[in-house]
Amino acid sequence: MSKKIVIDPVTRIEGHAKISIYLSDAGEVDDARFHVVEYRGFEKFCEGRPFTEMAGITARICGICPVSHLLASAKTGDKILAVKIPPAAEKLRRLMNLGQITQSHALSFFHLSSPDWLLGWDSDPAQRNVFGLIAADPDLARAGIRLRQFGQTVIELLGAKKIHAAWAVPGGVRSPLSPGGIAWIRERLPESRATVKMALDLFKNLMTSLTTEIEQFGQFPSLFMGLVSKNGLWEHYDGQIRFTDSEGNIVADGLNEDDYQDYLGEAVEKWSYLKFPYYQPLGYPDGIYRVGPLARVNICDRFGTPEADRELQEFRARAGGIATSSFFYHYARLIEILAALERIERLIDDPDITSRRVRANAGINQLEGIGVSEAPRGTLFHHYQVDENGLIQKVNLIIATGQNNLAMNKTVAQIAKHYLRGTEITEGMLNRVEAGIRAFDPCLSCSTHAAGQMPLHVQLIGSDGTVLNEVYRH
Repeated sequence: MSKKIVIDPVTRIEGHAKISIYLSDAGEVDDARFHVVEYRGFEKFCEGRPFTEMAGITARICGICPVSHLLASAKTGDKILAVKIPPAAEKLRRLMNLGQITQSHALSFFHLSSPDWLLGWDSDPAQRNVFGLIAADPDLARAGIRLRQFGQTVIELLGAKKIHAAWAVPGGVRSPLSPGGIAWIRERLPESRATVKMALDLFKNLMTSLTTEIEQFGQFPSLFMGLVSKNGLWEHYDGQIRFTDSEGNIVADGLNEDDYQDYLGEAVEKWSYLKFPYYQPLGYPDGIYRVGPLARVNICDRFGTPEADRELQEFRARAGGIATSSFFYHYARLIEILAALERIERLIDDPDITSRRVRANAGINQLEGIGVSEAPRGTLFHHYQVDENGLIQKVNLIIATGQNNLAMNKTVAQIAKHYLRGTEITEGMLNRVEAGIRAFDPCLSCSTHAAGQMPLHVQLIGSDGTVLNEVYRH
């Protein structure tokens, strides 16, 4: 008799989803699906709006990664204006994105994921959260909170708001960084760097007791995609698209975002509102690829900053070359925070960031624009078509979480096959399945523009509809 386990919703992620685990007649895991079950249709209701408003509008997609949409949208607007923005504007946008990477990765590592391995996979879910972490290790929790605060304040110093700052615009940015802002960042950098180094040491020490998780949490070959600079350096704002395989071989390089439809396809399934992007030359679903910190760390030749490059060398030694386990997303986030802090330190010494020449003015020169940037969770594409008056006719957003969709589904199935035994629904099994999704740090508000949260309800259902077992998590 076939059976199905439903996990609804998945907890400690941004947005609302559920997981279904299908069992064969023999009681073994046959398949697993990661469902995104709510939809708001952001792409559709942007139609008819002036393209100049899109940066401010799309930043409202999500409160965790508004900067990502702000910058990708502004870059798309640059294309419609057909302008080269002032050097100061590019450096300031980069600075804000580095603040965004820092705050978002700190949130993921310290608040959402670390309770699993610091408090125990099988611990009480009412305590297995940031508040339980505060009680168990207040110094670590405080350091994580202050690291995120640093990144958020960098954003605020530039855009006047920590969340939904309407600061980047087509043609550049609205204002430079003040001398007082530079002084604040310089003062707080040493503490932030000490925190991420402490977290790196902590995680590397924990890895000896997490070997099973490393082996089972999404350990499979796939392609990896992201931006790199022309000389192969780690990139987060501009550059060219690179695909590599799980052996580190370059599959495609120097790809332009304007041609994304030549190498990215977007499939849909009736059981999820989240699209399934894939590498088009390999078809669907064989063209599975991963984006985000793990992909960026795998595809780059080096970071170009001394401390992050040392960590990258150790990362690759620990992974045995290219890291194919999705559990290494956590490790990669910490290295990216370190690289972001090193680059912030360089940028605040650049006189351009106080220049008043931060915006290029022009009219509508193109009726279509495609912008790309690296969000904390992965490569983000904005594609707009406008009329002669600059009103949006069509929008397509390719979100990092969507691009990881095939990999997330495969990760869930792998974890369930290892940990699920019979019809017993244990807390440890449920949490590990959810943690496999949390490794990707999915942002479902970005990918489907979903809202809301609810208690967890898990059912084991027989083929005749009989509920064989169920668990509630309030």
